[in-house]
Amino acid sequence: MPTVAELSAPYANFMLGPLRGPDVCSQCFNLTDGYRRCYGCVHGGRFLDAMVPISYSVAGEQLHHALASYKRQHGIVARRFALGLAAVLWRYLSLHERCLASATAVSAFDLATIVPSSSPDCAGIHPLDGLVSMVKPVEGRYERLLRRSDTPATAHEFTPRKYEAVRDLTGHSVLLLDDTWTKGANAQSAAAALKAAGAQHVSAIVVGRYVNRGWRHNDRHLRSLPQPFDWRTCALCAQAPA
Repeated sequence: MPTVAELSAPYANFMLGPLRGPDVCSQCFNLTDGYRRCYGCVHGGRFLDAMVPISYSVAGEQLHHALASYKRQHGIVARRFALGLAAVLWRYLSLHERCLASATAVSAFDLATIVPSSSPDCAGIHPLDGLVSMVKPVEGRYERLLRRSDTPATAHEFTPRKYEAVRDLTGHSVLLLDDTWTKGANAQSAAAALKAAGAQHVSAIVVGRYVNRGWRHNDRHLRSLPQPFDWRTCALCAQAPA
């Protein structure tokens, strides 16, 4: 059986670790062309205490393809992508979960959960559940704490009652995991539901922060990021470029 390092190693060839800077959203690390916060963060909810993406997920490129394929493909193909992404998340959490905890001002997260499907018609288990279930750093802490509520909600828009918690979470610090962040609407909606159930702190790690290489100066910014991906640093602990 391949090790976590062996399964995650190929991803370093195309992952792009976000860095803080003048053209980067201070909240979600979107590329902003000079603005302090991106449009989605200005106009969406703000219930997460902190969030960090492992990498940018560039439209049409390899990480974007992997994040779509583990959900849309079937059988051995989907399994291969899920194993690779689980290894990426495992390796990152082992090295940098403490960075997010520090940014949240907690010593550790005592619970971990996922952002469930935003579709009220999706009654089955989200593929992300199976992926996260393979990630040893959250073993013993991972629960499916959220479900889609009956509240009508526009897709990809923040709705504080889009989800509901399955139990009381008073006093808990929750690590929220998701595969992709585009506008952050589902993650912020999930955080709102967790806090409504009593969670004291909720912060998120997402595998890929979606960006479009063709927008404004995105291509230039993305080409300036270090390659190959450096597992030793994350968007929270890496030094911003001068």
